[in-house]
Amino acid sequence: MAEVKGHCDNAFTKVRDLLASNIASEAELGACVCVNIDGKNIVDIWAGHTDENHQTEWQENTIINVFSCSKTITNLAVLICHDRELLDVNEKISKYWPEFAANGKENILVRNILSHSTGVAGWEQPIAVQDVCDVQKSTALLAKQAPWWEPGTASGYHALNQGHLAGELVRRVTGKSLKQFVAEDIAGPLGADFQLGAVEKDWSRISTLIPPPSLAAETGAAGLSADSVSMKALTGPTPDALFALTPEWRNAEIGAANGHGNARSVNRIMSTISRGGEVDGTRLLSQKTIDLIFQEQTKGTDLVLLKPLRFGIGYGLPLKESVPWIPDRRVCFWGGWGGSSIIMDLDKKMTISYVMNKMGAGTVGNPRTVGYIEAIYDCVDKMSNGTA
Repeated sequence: MAEVKGHCDNAFTKVRDLLASNIASEAELGACVCVNIDGKNIVDIWAGHTDENHQTEWQENTIINVFSCSKTITNLAVLICHDRELLDVNEKISKYWPEFAANGKENILVRNILSHSTGVAGWEQPIAVQDVCDVQKSTALLAKQAPWWEPGTASGYHALNQGHLAGELVRRVTGKSLKQFVAEDIAGPLGADFQLGAVEKDWSRISTLIPPPSLAAETGAAGLSADSVSMKALTGPTPDALFALTPEWRNAEIGAANGHGNARSVNRIMSTISRGGEVDGTRLLSQKTIDLIFQEQTKGTDLVLLKPLRFGIGYGLPLKESVPWIPDRRVCFWGGWGGSSIIMDLDKKMTISYVMNKMGAGTVGNPRTVGYIEAIYDCVDKMSNGTA
């Protein structure tokens, strides 16, 4: 088996062995897994390589673009603003961002951004990824658009633009850019190695990526008409995994998709929710705000991803039809394009994170993702039953 580095409690050797097996079989190139229970990292492991030539080993401080796992931190930023009474998730977006009221959007609520239900799931064409990197320009375009469906009635995954919408709210109510807020109010206080974009001094420790099938192909949207919500969202603009390795992407602030970190740092931040709002003496959320997350906003076939999903305020909620590997209890989660995942299990005071560089098919997790999560829960159950 391949060598796995880091720490793994004896009760979780099944998880370590699975990572080793996946690396050895080349199902994985490089990856890391972290499990925190009640404030302790009982699993913090990594293995494999950061390049296809197997010249550079994945290190403890390797970071990578985690794509939509970025949304979990971006939405946390909005919830922190709510907790500080700088905004109200039940208030109209236009109260804080008047320009957003254009074209019939005056009554859309902040929580509609956090549940992918604004009706503005992407940009009107023509738009390129390079345009999205100009956050001021591309955010202004979103403010001018009309919704593609009746806001609040269904989710339509805001794959690339959720961070623009949420980030503009953060900027309006705090005076800080989203990137600055994440650095100064979240990652910094928690000592987490996470950033939106990536400063140039860190580029040498960023892993490469192996792209998956296109999102349109894997969701089935490729066969739809060009004016369908799904095709408009997934081609406005078309995501390009390898563009994430360019200076232009790394220098931008794409709150929905260009966060850089690893399983440990994402876990550190998101354990805020699993641990009741406080991490090692740093409180970011009250229990009252955490409870808001579990207020169901939408449930049904997502208009962009074309699969059943259930959203609360900021995060996905368990739904057996689409994520049977996530327990149906007080759990919230989301993943990143290619398979990365972050799960906050409040009943267990547990946070699970997985980050990898060999991207697979699947919009809320690939088979490797599922394997790690099921192995972790099996170990937890055996530990609880005294059979570990």
